[in-house]
Amino acid sequence: MRHPEALRALLGPDAAPVRRALTDERGVSLPAFVDHHVHLHLVDGERLPLGGVAAVVDLGGDPAILAARPAGALPHVTYAGAFLTTLGGYPAGREWAPPAIVRQITDASSLIGRPGGAATAVDEQRLAGASVIKIVLHHDRPLPEDAVAVIVDTAHASGLAVVAHVEGDGMTRRALDAGVDALAHTPFSEQLDDDLIARAAAAQVWISTLDIHRDDPPAAATARANLRAFRAAGGRVVYGTDLGNGDLPLGVNPRELRALIAAGCDGPALVAALTDPWPVAAPLPAVRTFLRGRPPGLDGETDPVALADWLASARVVPAEDVLFDDDDGEDAHD
Repeated sequence: MRHPEALRALLGPDAAPVRRALTDERGVSLPAFVDHHVHLHLVDGERLPLGGVAAVVDLGGDPAILAARPAGALPHVTYAGAFLTTLGGYPAGREWAPPAIVRQITDASSLIGRPGGAATAVDEQRLAGASVIKIVLHHDRPLPEDAVAVIVDTAHASGLAVVAHVEGDGMTRRALDAGVDALAHTPFSEQLDDDLIARAAAAQVWISTLDIHRDDPPAAATARANLRAFRAAGGRVVYGTDLGNGDLPLGVNPRELRALIAAGCDGPALVAALTDPWPVAAPLPAVRTFLRGRPPGLDGETDPVALADWLASARVVPAEDVLFDDDDGEDAHD
């Protein structure tokens, strides 16, 4: 492949022409792909690397089980631990949500060690190795404002970001007002105004999860419009599927990528969303993403759907298996 500048224009600055040392296949290398919203207790996560996903962010699971995961296993897992919700709040009582993945806050105390306390729940997840704290702002029964404030302050004091499930009118504004760092879903239950979008773009990461609304056209349209506006305002979007929520592929989801394209993402934006290491600082060093052959659109007009399908053909390979081509076409080992 002799068009590195065109390749970077199509896929972003991290795209590189390569061949595999073990098989001599030629293609493109990118940093590790990440699904930023999964629930591993609902799926066979061990199959994800076979579908091109090297790392995941579990946003609602048993903290004890997640903490016991073997170091170095793929997919690499960062996690929130349990949902922090109000008494009887979402997702408590749902069939898919065993008690171990839910912590019901009954006391807004900032004293660590108080049973049912907001600060205690944060500290429990921290001690289990959480990289982020997840809260629930659901219109049926949202966490009270005083408990949210304690959770955010306690998490931030420990260097942990806070991600929120927001659903219902006014919940995105509440998350912003409370200092929540990320949204687990693109807002889908209300159309956000321009001022709120601008605030969110300046302060938050949004996890896409557009494909879960494919059977709910109004929610899909609302989420797509919100994401398009958020991106236009400079917002940071990361790829996430809510894996475990319905019939979703165990690997890179081409429908999610197509939905991101429909929300205004081009090739570099898709790759940025897939490879963003959030909530950690850097991509996995030991593995790379390998995509065989030439990407659609390298030699002419881009077909966004074909590009999405090509990205969904990704494989996870060891970093030492990737031999990078220099601009002159000679192979150089990275």
